[in-house]
Amino acid sequence: MTDSAVPRLPIDLRSDTVTRPTPAMRRAMAEAEVGDDVYGEDPTVNRLQARAAEIFGREAALFVPSGSMGNLLAIKAWTRHGTEVISEQRAHIAIYEMASMSAIAGCMPRVASAPKGILTWELIEPLIRPKLYYCSQTALVELENTSNMHGGSVYPPAVAEEICDRTHAVGLPVHLDGARIFNAAVALGRSVAELTRKFDSVMFCLSKGLGAPVGSMLVGSRDFIERVHSGRKLLGGGMRQVGVLAAAGLVALEQTPAILHVDHENAGRLAEELARIPGISLDPREVVTNIVIFDVGSSGRTAEEICSALAHRGVLCGPTGKYSIRMVTHYDVDRVGVDLAIAAVKETLAAPSGRAISAR
Repeated sequence: MTDSAVPRLPIDLRSDTVTRPTPAMRRAMAEAEVGDDVYGEDPTVNRLQARAAEIFGREAALFVPSGSMGNLLAIKAWTRHGTEVISEQRAHIAIYEMASMSAIAGCMPRVASAPKGILTWELIEPLIRPKLYYCSQTALVELENTSNMHGGSVYPPAVAEEICDRTHAVGLPVHLDGARIFNAAVALGRSVAELTRKFDSVMFCLSKGLGAPVGSMLVGSRDFIERVHSGRKLLGGGMRQVGVLAAAGLVALEQTPAILHVDHENAGRLAEELARIPGISLDPREVVTNIVIFDVGSSGRTAEEICSALAHRGVLCGPTGKYSIRMVTHYDVDRVGVDLAIAAVKETLAAPSGRAISAR
């Protein structure tokens, strides 16, 4: 989908946020009909919001600059200062959003460690505070699908729905950080509307695997969207002729889900080949979407050292811990690029540690 004139190197596997707009997106951006979105007059933004709501089977949607802002707006809408938000220990909202739930929304995180990042009701129920006046109160349960820091793991629909049902039964809402929910939908062969129907609100990103240059969406009831619309303005997120960005988001929403399976296939190949390399610990059966996280502890080098060496070989990736590395496939890295990355990892780990960063 990208311009064939773009050099193959570097092979950028740091994230699916590094994708460049496709030619179709660039055309749509150049030709976008625009207006002042603060007045609700940008027709392209309005089309994007209506289409997102339609795809997810919801009453309304809101275009926001980032997924982090989307999650924060949802937290603010469902909570009040001094309450708690339950999430998985390595959830994006818990470790990568600048503690905004505390700094801005006035909430405290209450976390549980879950295998593969998949919470269950049995893990959540003990974290819900009793109704005692001297206890801070639980206000929201949050799930993440796919789970970024657990290698793109996917919630079994029955598990997510049980959490929603039981959480609702005790009078609490459930928000979904669905930054990569389309990846989950492709992996499960289900629609995003099916997978998210019981959540009170959903955030999903246009700027990750879907490939738009900027933006995320919140979907939910009309009342919820009215509240987060006001919150977006409060946080400085009111945008003017932003249809130039929404146009790319529309293309991403309509075109990219159909090719996400290719990213998953490439991630599967990457995982299978990496698992064969001495010094790497990885179970390729656990790679079901587009994120590959592997352990290099037995290589005798740290993740940072190996990532630095790979960068000198034209392959970009990032450490997620002292001995763990993450690689993310996307439409800007084809099968040839994946194979070149595999070869670079083999060469790097086969080289003596003192020579690991030599360029080729």
